[in-house]
Amino acid sequence: MIKKTLMTLLLSTAASAFAVPLSSQHALVFEEDSGTVLLEKNAHDVVPIASLTKLMTAMVVLDARLDMNELISIDESDVDTLKHSSSRVPVGVVLSRKALLELSLMSSDNRAAAALARTFPGGHLGFVAAVKDKLVALNMHQTAIEEPTGLSPYNRSTAVDLVKMAAAASAYPEISQMSTETGDLMDMNGRMVQYNNTNRLVGRDGWNILLSKTGFTREAGRCLVMRFQAAGKRVIVVLLNAKESAARMVDAENVQRLLTGEPMIAAKPAPRVAQRKSRGNQASVVLVKAKGGAVSNTKARKKRPSM
Repeated sequence: MIKKTLMTLLLSTAASAFAVPLSSQHALVFEEDSGTVLLEKNAHDVVPIASLTKLMTAMVVLDARLDMNELISIDESDVDTLKHSSSRVPVGVVLSRKALLELSLMSSDNRAAAALARTFPGGHLGFVAAVKDKLVALNMHQTAIEEPTGLSPYNRSTAVDLVKMAAAASAYPEISQMSTETGDLMDMNGRMVQYNNTNRLVGRDGWNILLSKTGFTREAGRCLVMRFQAAGKRVIVVLLNAKESAARMVDAENVQRLLTGEPMIAAKPAPRVAQRKSRGNQASVVLVKAKGGAVSNTKARKKRPSM
């Protein structure tokens, strides 16, 4: 499946019709079984990818065949000093490499991803070298990754390359399983803490998600990579640079509706009155079903540094 995906994306130059209203600035929907690009929007533009990076981090760590039960202490050097993003994994906590991988993939924790790279053979330099080799192996020639979290705006790729990355990542059972967990209770040095998946579609009725990773930074916007099955079709979807989390979710739902033949959902700006009430936040988003159904309002939430 991976080789078929790579060859199709490398050789195909046909543009897909804009059959789905997308808020994301860059997108690609690839049907695995037929090798068909169902939907494409600015798919060759090189842009920041935020925490989608963590799929590559996970693959490189698993390729190294490191001891997944090895205990690793979160160090001060794992703290984000670039974006000053928050983390619920405290400095000094001791976790297994497997737990760090799970936190990185499921809840997109930056300290967990940083610790995975720090403890990689050869340290950070060894990690970056392994990533470069992996990019070459996957023919991801438009991708550059300089650190493991995605916080750097210089971690950049295209929707085309990210489909290749998602196809490769789906061949790792650990990545497929961890990235699609709805949540897990973790022992943080004797204190039990609940962590949840950053993709709220995971575990939702009507969704059969096989691989998932969200991303967010100011430069990258709201990003999402998913592999899922609907209407008997398996697809990989890449959505990059949606302005709001709600818009990103609407895009994902519309891709599923493209497969199932259901009416599309339109995303429209909120009325001015509603916008005035949302002081300090960006404008709300009103979700309106295209054919029938109730109208629901989703207020934009305060942005987090990375996800």
